[in-house]
Amino acid sequence: MDETPASLDPGLVDRFVAIVGKHHALTAPQDIAPHIEEPRGLFGGLTSLVLKPGSTEEVSRILKLATETGTPIVPQGGNTGLVGGQMPDATGREVVLSLSRLNRIREIDLSSNTAVVEAGVVLQTLQEAADVNDRLFPLSLASQGSCQVGGNLSSNAGGIGALAYGTARDLCLGLEVVLPTGEVLDDLRKLKKDNTGYDLKNLFIGAEGTLGIITAAVLKLFPKPKGRELAWAGVGSPVAALALFGAANDRAGTALTAFELMERTPLDFVLKHIPGVQPPLAGEHPWHVMLEISSGRSAEDARSLMEEVLAEGFEAGHVADAVIAQNETQALALRHLREAMSEAQRPEGGSIKHDISVPVAAIPEFIQRAGEAVQEVLPGSRVVCFGHMGDGNLHYNVSQPVGMDRAEYLAHYRSMNDAVHAVVRELHGSFSAEHGIGRMKREELIATQPTVATDLMRRVKAAFDPAGIMNPGKVI
Repeated sequence: MDETPASLDPGLVDRFVAIVGKHHALTAPQDIAPHIEEPRGLFGGLTSLVLKPGSTEEVSRILKLATETGTPIVPQGGNTGLVGGQMPDATGREVVLSLSRLNRIREIDLSSNTAVVEAGVVLQTLQEAADVNDRLFPLSLASQGSCQVGGNLSSNAGGIGALAYGTARDLCLGLEVVLPTGEVLDDLRKLKKDNTGYDLKNLFIGAEGTLGIITAAVLKLFPKPKGRELAWAGVGSPVAALALFGAANDRAGTALTAFELMERTPLDFVLKHIPGVQPPLAGEHPWHVMLEISSGRSAEDARSLMEEVLAEGFEAGHVADAVIAQNETQALALRHLREAMSEAQRPEGGSIKHDISVPVAAIPEFIQRAGEAVQEVLPGSRVVCFGHMGDGNLHYNVSQPVGMDRAEYLAHYRSMNDAVHAVVRELHGSFSAEHGIGRMKREELIATQPTVATDLMRRVKAAFDPAGIMNPGKVI
């Protein structure tokens, strides 16, 4: 980036640095660089200061000073967000506040099946801590080795496990939040039933740091399944996949813990670009499904349910071929095929991405109509469709035509988004299912949601953040 960030007043910088200590305040360009670069390279920014507080009290002091001085603050977790919500703007006036040092698991309570964790805990660390205690934390994302719990909550992350366990919002019982004024809302309660007034925590979940900073949370844990079976099936169409989902849902019920739909194209990209992977099935199929069944009773029960679901699928003609993982190594290999699909797109050039949701029953219609809309915008574009069919969420990405210039292709970003999202709206869906709004989708949110909804959001923002310091230019 050619721009030079505007300099914050040196006296003000010294006051911020004094709160966290000079070893936890980044000012050198090489130290700041990882905090102003995001995964897609779409939303660069500038800053002259990154703060890494080590306690809720330090976060409180930072925000109090920021409000007093009108200094914009950009909260940042693992920096894995895909819509620019964690990026500062180009002015250089915004201070990045990294939560990475707030990384303690304060408590695991096996009686209440809860964990109290700080915002900087890496998702995989929490998963492993739950596993050691014979429990399951079911939020599962491709970025789980680096994304952090605070960011998961601030973006209301979804992922593969949302079918059975819900999104991050559903997994949270209580929060500790620092308000822009420096006040601390301590609502770290483990209650499943609590009707004492407004549900304040749900204002902060999914707000992307625009109302306050989540510093800790009470999260739900679940008994570890006694048996878990993973299968991969080849199907002829989204209609066949929908029929298989219906059968699996009817037979397995809440034991159906994942149902992923994938077009052949993203699988081809994985087999082409990701080292060490193998085709999941012997033949070629236009569509693929990865499904998981978990049983709280036994491994035999999970295997029996999976075999019944697949047998019914074969008999009805919905499944052309299938394989059940015979051990954890095979299961991990199949999961890797699905999780690597985003990464495998990069070598294919420019990609225009859509994180949409529609009613599950409307998925086949969406795929057909969106495919037609894509070709109208730019013939030869390659649809790369995969995602969480069980909860209606698809990552409907579109790779550039073979041989086209990347910059020329990405110039169609807005028109491609408009075409795909028009189909989504007609099917009463959402153009932001699990990645959030951030900078990328802010204008579209304001342009397409009811005026009264935008007005209410602005009133909430003004009430919580009258000085306008919290993650400005994001969401609303």
